Amino acid sequence: MLKTVEVNNIRCEGCASTIKKNLSKEGFTGVEINLSCEPRKVTVNVEDEASEAHFRAILRKLGYPFCDEEISFSNSATLKAKSFVSCAVGKFNIKDDTN
Repeated sequence: MLKTVEVNNIRCEGCASTIKKNLSKEGFTGVEINLSCEPRKVTVNVEDEASEAHFRAILRKLGYPFCDEEISFSNSATLKAKSFVSCAVGKFNIKDDTN
């Protein structure tokens, strides 16, 4: 089933590229990221609760937690730093794909 969630720290196409690449690599389908609203929304096909938990863990590992997560100040700073790196990697991937 398609699930849409609000996610923090997504800023641009670089972020979206990293998220799409990592979710696809893990077997997720139907990955769409809406950059035209705030907070950003990620849609993905999840099969069950375990699949949804895995989806959440992947985004968090990349620095993009769900908006409904309670995050301490220090964890928030760490996640923002991770998302900055993920964004930069995504931007390089976009440039590589267009060349």
